[in-house]
Amino acid sequence: MPSGTHKIELYIPINTIWELVSDMDKWAPLVPGYIEHEILNERQSTWTFKGEVGIVQKKVSMQLNITNWQKPTKVTFDLKGLNENFSGSGYFEAEALSNTKTKMTSNLDIKAAGMLGPMINPFLKSFVPKTTTELTDAIANKLMKVEAFAK
Repeated sequence: MPSGTHKIELYIPINTIWELVSDMDKWAPLVPGYIEHEILNERQSTWTFKGEVGIVQKKVSMQLNITNWQKPTKVTFDLKGLNENFSGSGYFEAEALSNTKTKMTSNLDIKAAGMLGPMINPFLKSFVPKTTTELTDAIANKLMKVEAFAK
């Protein structure tokens, strides 16, 4: 399964990170190619974004289901394509290194299925790690702005 993990250390308290990653409205717009999202309930949402696989650009819709909230350290989720045949999972994890420093890890696994799966999965092997890094860095940048504004 195509997978990506990205870790970053931030001079930000773990609770500040939790405030952002525990609220889908705050981090959904940070997903690369974001178009829109809709919260269905506390644990489910649908997302639409522009996906690029190779030279092909597609509007992709998916459902994201939060499978576990583990305050203040971890959010895990599953995802399923609504207009494309793919599924996956991921998580955000935070580890307090001190009162003001936290290691944040993001992970994303996605696998295409169906007739086109064998053709799409090789592209996903580079797309998923790149997307994971871009999302993690976007969250980190937003957190740094929030932290700077709070001071």
